[in-house]
Amino acid sequence: MATLAERMQGERMARVALSMVAEPNDSTTGRVLAQVGGVETLRLVESNDPVPGLARADTMIWRERLAARVTPDLPDRVAETQGGEFGTLLPADKEWPAGLDDLGERASYLLWTRGATSFLTAALSNRVTITGSRAATSYGEHVAGELVTSLADEERVVVSGDAYGIEGAAHKSVLAACGQTIAVSAGGAEPSLPCRAQRAAGSHRRCRAAGERAAAGRRADETQVFLARNRLLAALSGATVIPEAGPRSGSMTTVIAAHELGRGVGAVPGPVTSATSSGPNQLIRQGFAQLITEPSELLVLLDADEVPSRAATGPGVRQQFDRRPQLGRPGRSL
Repeated sequence: MATLAERMQGERMARVALSMVAEPNDSTTGRVLAQVGGVETLRLVESNDPVPGLARADTMIWRERLAARVTPDLPDRVAETQGGEFGTLLPADKEWPAGLDDLGERASYLLWTRGATSFLTAALSNRVTITGSRAATSYGEHVAGELVTSLADEERVVVSGDAYGIEGAAHKSVLAACGQTIAVSAGGAEPSLPCRAQRAAGSHRRCRAAGERAAAGRRADETQVFLARNRLLAALSGATVIPEAGPRSGSMTTVIAAHELGRGVGAVPGPVTSATSSGPNQLIRQGFAQLITEPSELLVLLDADEVPSRAATGPGVRQQFDRRPQLGRPGRSL
């Protein structure tokens, strides 16, 4: 009987299969994949051969974890993804955003895409990530709208998630300004959540981008999927800005990822009485984020010489500080 690797027609289908059996946060799979490619990674999952770069015990643990998810219907599920409304991008494709390579072992196996992928080829300085609280106030949504409208006027691409609140307001405003926007979903080709940005905007022209796909056939670890989404948000842009978020908001993991990648980080101050402004206020107070009070300051942050990709500055780069902000354990309460 043919093995799974033998049934996959090339690297693209092999990576689709891997996205169905491995969590997007799996650095071990990412390490193996970077060394040997998708087809060989699948073969190693089902074989008893040594795995490059892994000790024997680590190999057994990794193989057992992934092999348990290789079900008989997996090749059929992979085939069903071909030729549908979603396309795929691999690192070898010309549309692949180079910034994602900075994620190293945690880089996406592939990107599921819908809509114009040409936006992904723009320079990092032409893309800005806007994210923040789902339970946003009218102040936060207004500020987010003002920032992205100015970005649209400057022909910069706005990157955001597909949640309510700040992310929904960002998409709605940039589309109203006839700008360019990329929506990053946590669910890949089968989103676990509806594309809320589409519903908020009414029209999703040029709105819908890439996302991680959770391991199929079971309920994925939602936290890991959203962490992967937030790393994508950070890696896709030259700067990340938080208009509103609580200190334990999941969006703070995007800020941390942006900082670790050597990207610019900005935060919009807000009322000291507002829980949703406590996160940005704390980032500014600790010197972890640049103060953003008007669109011109965001453009300065985005165009600053000290915001290259990590590929140009080396791994582990820090823009200004050598520690993470003291924000508490990130949650998803806001």
